[in-house]
Formats: sequence, structure tokens, C-alpha cells
Amino acid sequence: MQLKTNSGTEVSLSSETFARDFNEGLVHQAVVSYMSGSRAGTKAQKNRSLARGGGAKPWRQKGAGRARVGTSRSPIWRSGGVTFAARPRNYEQKMNRKQYRAAMQCILSELARQRRLVLIDDLKVEDAKTRVMVAKIRGLDLDNVLIVTEEIDENLYLSVRNIPCVGICDVAVLDPESLVRFEKVLMTVGAVRKIEEWLG
Repeated sequence: MQLKTNSGTEVSLSSETFARDFNEGLVHQAVVSYMSGSRAGTKAQKNRSLARGGGAKPWRQKGAGRARVGTSRSPIWRSGGVTFAARPRNYEQKMNRKQYRAAMQCILSELARQRRLVLIDDLKVEDAKTRVMVAKIRGLDLDNVLIVTEEIDENLYLSVRNIPCVGICDVAVLDPESLVRFEKVLMTVGAVRKIEEWLG
């Protein structure tokens, strides 16, 4: 597969990484697995056994004319525990490395087929100026875009982070959810070569 960069240079892409048949089920599994793994799962509430106090029986079992009660930390009492208390949990969904790489290849191949993958020779800025990056992105006729570079440059990151609907990452932290979410993906040639080495 051949794609042209912004300067008109033709870049040959690996057919294994950028020309794979689309597998919707596999891509869905990869996206769900990634998003599930991103959940903190730290929500916690106290049930009746964890709520402090309530050790003494509020009144005797019989003869008081009231319902029997064993603890004042019952869920129906004020300051009692929660009936179905939330506990910390792990939301991760296991996915094999081979499946994950295949899903990434499917996504990248579909982006190339739909002409949502845009290549650029290099993307560097001298100073961390947001207006400079806005001008560059508009010059490439892009709006909702994910920028993928070989390595994150500090000036580039600082100049992009405040632009709405524009994301940036390097190949090391590239994920399926970001590739699917953004309308277009702007990728440097160096990043393409690194991805081919990773997924090839």
C-alpha cells in the first residue's frame, strides 16, 4: 500500500499492518478491554460489619414492646451500613497479546482504507506556541485529529494540549480507543516505521 505525505512523497506501508481485513468483533473486544482496564474501580462503601460501633444490643430481645434488634448499624438505621455496599474491584478484561496486535492492525488498515490516516514527514516546533500548531493543523485541513509521533517532544506536547478535539501520543502509548474515537489520525513517517516494527 502506498500513501502520500504532505510534501507529496510516496511512502510504502506494510500490507501486514495496514492492509488487513477488518474484524469488527476483534476490534470491539480490544476497545472494551482497554476501556475496562482504564477504570479505577476504587469505589467503596461500608456495610454493616465495617461501620464503626454497634457492638452492644440496643435493647433486650423481649419485653420492650419493640422489634428485636441486634445492632444499631443495621442498614435500616440512621448511621448504619449500606445494604449492598460497593467494594473495590478490578474491571480488567484479559486479551491475548496476539489478539491485541491483530485488532490494532485491523484499526490501522481501516483508517488507511477510509483515508482517515494522514502522513507527514516530520512534526516539530521550535517553541511551545499553541497558535503555531493551530496554523499547522488547519494548513493540513484537519479538525478532529489524533497526532501520533515516534517520541513525544515537550514543545510539541505543550503546544497541542490546549487545542480542542486534538490529541497527541507516541507509539509507545498508542491505544485502540483513541484511534477509533478521533475522526482522523496524523502520523509521522517515523511513527509508521515504529508501528510496523511493533506489529509486523
